[in-house]
Amino acid sequence: MRTDVIVTIKGLQAFDDIDDENVELVTAGRFYHKEGKYYLTYKESELTGLGNTTTTLNFEKNRVTVMRVGDTQSHMVFEEGQKHISYYNTGIATFTVGVSTRSIRQTLDEKGGQVMIDYAMEINNSLTGENAFSLDIRQANALRN
Repeated sequence: MRTDVIVTIKGLQAFDDIDDENVELVTAGRFYHKEGKYYLTYKESELTGLGNTTTTLNFEKNRVTVMRVGDTQSHMVFEEGQKHISYYNTGIATFTVGVSTRSIRQTLDEKGGQVMIDYAMEINNSLTGENAFSLDIRQANALRN
């Protein structure tokens, strides 16, 4: 069963010589369980620079896959202790993205939950910083009660 949810996404990017960058986005989405995996889908906001893009996350035990389709297209894999390389297409440029995931912490059930990912990112083989993001997924109707 697909559930309407409110998703709070918080991100942190840390650079050696620049102040840390924190971002937070709250958006509506759909959350569901299928074939032993959890999925979250939401439409990106113009505020993220990814307007006209739909993001789908696939949650497995030690792996989270982020797929974007629309004006921006990507398929990034976060797997604890592993490095994955993929392409990221903005419609203007395409570049490689390397993701080295240090840790994934998830507490998910049919109602939602939390996910935290700590990772390093490379763009075109150049380290862009140390990163972390967290998702808080809550049933939309639970917020009204």
